[in-house]
Amino acid sequence: MAQPTLPTPPTPPTPSFRIGQGYDLHRLEAGRPFVLGGLVIDFDKGPVGHSDGDVLLHAATDALLGATGQGDIGQWFPPSDARYKGADSAELLGQVMAQLTQAGWQVVNLDSTVFAEAPKLSPYKTELAQRLAGLLGIDASQINVKAKTMEGLGAIGSQEAIAASVTVLMQQV
Repeated sequence: MAQPTLPTPPTPPTPSFRIGQGYDLHRLEAGRPFVLGGLVIDFDKGPVGHSDGDVLLHAATDALLGATGQGDIGQWFPPSDARYKGADSAELLGQVMAQLTQAGWQVVNLDSTVFAEAPKLSPYKTELAQRLAGLLGIDASQINVKAKTMEGLGAIGSQEAIAASVTVLMQQV
């Protein structure tokens, strides 16, 4: 007796939701502007980078690109390319968002953590969330910004560096 032939199951659709994660870290140096989330914050040190060194926007860009399978910020804006020397990271994020929006992606929510011993970032969290929301074309209620110190430990704790971690949920519509 012949075995019955089972139908081939359909190929599952590509998921419409994807999660991305991004991380960035930059050394801090005296006399440079402290740029975070597209804001210039009064502080005596600022991040050193090929662009403006904005760790929050760099991590957000990497999270967006990761969620959508589009590589990373270094592929899109390589440090070897002189066009991006001193670039405004908000403009770079805007270029990525324009491409992702055109491809049908939208941000559902973004959660971020900035690691810095100083300056104290609590007074800026609402403004940072609003700035990110504007750059991503979503409501500020879809953004969360947390700030953590390193309790004096390591390069971040000794105010030699700043870092950010971002997780984003994207939906293809």
